[in-house]
Amino acid sequence: MDVLSAANITSSALNAEKLRMDIVAENIANANTTKGPDGLPYQRKIVSFQSVADQTFGAAGGVQVGAVTKDKTPGATYYNPAHPAADKAGMVTMPNVNLAYEMVDLMSASHSYEANLAVIRNSRQMASQALGIGR
Repeated sequence: MDVLSAANITSSALNAEKLRMDIVAENIANANTTKGPDGLPYQRKIVSFQSVADQTFGAAGGVQVGAVTKDKTPGATYYNPAHPAADKAGMVTMPNVNLAYEMVDLMSASHSYEANLAVIRNSRQMASQALGIGR
């Protein structure tokens, strides 16, 4: 495996982790959205990754976002008849976003992103040193 293919693999992981952080940010931003465009409370989105095969070596060649799905778990309900989203019984259904889970997911994605950046930095440094051997 050469330096360029390693950089391509790492860049695919960077793109996937960036999308994951974007989705987490969307979840956090909508943690209190009780009525979306469809009239229902916001549903948390989950990102799943899948590996991409490398045609050259027949092995894993990177990662990509496999799917972004909605979490079907119901959100908490509470009694507040004055809330604009309350039903006839005065119950309000909140989004199924748990800020603690989202922060852990955001930190995990951030650490993975930083680790992949370190791989690119180290690959660039190794290539630069290899080019300097013949001087």
